[in-house]
Amino acid sequence: MNTKILGAFAAVALLAACSSQETPKPAPQAAMNKGPVPGSQEDLVANVGDRVFYEFNKAALKGAGRAANNMTTLDKQAAWLAQWKMNNVQIAGNADERGTSEYNIALGAKRAAASRDYLVAKGVAATRISTISYGKDRPVALGSNEEAWSQNRNAITSVR
Repeated sequence: MNTKILGAFAAVALLAACSSQETPKPAPQAAMNKGPVPGSQEDLVANVGDRVFYEFNKAALKGAGRAANNMTTLDKQAAWLAQWKMNNVQIAGNADERGTSEYNIALGAKRAAASRDYLVAKGVAATRISTISYGKDRPVALGSNEEAWSQNRNAITSVR
């Protein structure tokens, strides 16, 4: 008799377990928000811009070509960094594939320094900015033509 009662309870418990509906869990807060997390690398890229471009064999922000766009991007980066004071950044200078490795490392370092100096002049503390040069070792565009080379002559800002 005890076996029959235990068997009945087990069957009822099994049926109850099969028919119960799991309560839906709320979605994580990050999944509910649209867009990047404010103050993140994704925010910098999407709302400010993370790179400036340079002319062939140049490290100066002044001059022809993309100078106005560079200044605008760096002005936006300075304002963003003023808003997000806890963020430090690294600026990576890059070059296209032409030239020796040594020359391109030096050129990338000058490009990173030019971007850093502009941000410091706009009020960003120099202690919040580090620089590195990758020369021609980290191209963003593949190819041996002016379109690819122009994209690879840059300084890229990353949140650290």
